[in-house]
Amino acid sequence: MNVELGGELIELLPQRAAYWPRRRSLVVADVHFGKAATFRSHGIPVPRGTTGENLAALDALLFSRDTEELIFLGDFLHARQAQAPATLDAIRRWRRRRPALRLVLVRGNHDIHAGDPPPDLDILVVDEPHRVGPIAFCHHPQRVSGRFALSGHLHPVYTLRAGHERIRLPCFVLGVDTCVLPAFGAFTGGLTVRAREGERILLAAPDRVWEVPRRQPGVDSIAG
Repeated sequence: MNVELGGELIELLPQRAAYWPRRRSLVVADVHFGKAATFRSHGIPVPRGTTGENLAALDALLFSRDTEELIFLGDFLHARQAQAPATLDAIRRWRRRRPALRLVLVRGNHDIHAGDPPPDLDILVVDEPHRVGPIAFCHHPQRVSGRFALSGHLHPVYTLRAGHERIRLPCFVLGVDTCVLPAFGAFTGGLTVRAREGERILLAAPDRVWEVPRRQPGVDSIAG
């Protein structure tokens, strides 16, 4: 779905990402590399393979768009335990296949605890808000004077109802000058949201992005 944000054409993608065609920039939020490894380090038997799944999803996304830059809106690594050799080696192998791709990480709250990615990954690490033209790239949802702010952090999802049936889908929360992206990571969970005054809920369904009619409320508040 194409939307105009800050006077720029931005494409919101069903792959839970945004694309800025003029700059050939892809934007994702909350990958949380190494989250499963972190849980296992605490003795919690969660499935393996989430790092590979996330990298494969990034590859598919990059294949779908002409991309020169990939921007991570925070929480690249989940925790310090995410700097495990197996996790970092997988990311290194992925990075070596794409040496010309410019990577930018806007630090999130998990990145502060996990530490910056190793220098050999060649990722530019910046603090929020990271201003590029009329767009401000952030981790925490916020308003940035004179800019349209893209952020993550909340992992927003929306509950659709059909009689007694329920399904939760990741979503974009689009405001007047802000947009919260869904979490990109495969093992992230989500916060159920509903639209507040002046906001739109755009669902990231498997094949397309579509807007929830305003007459159908969600089940929880975005606050918190």
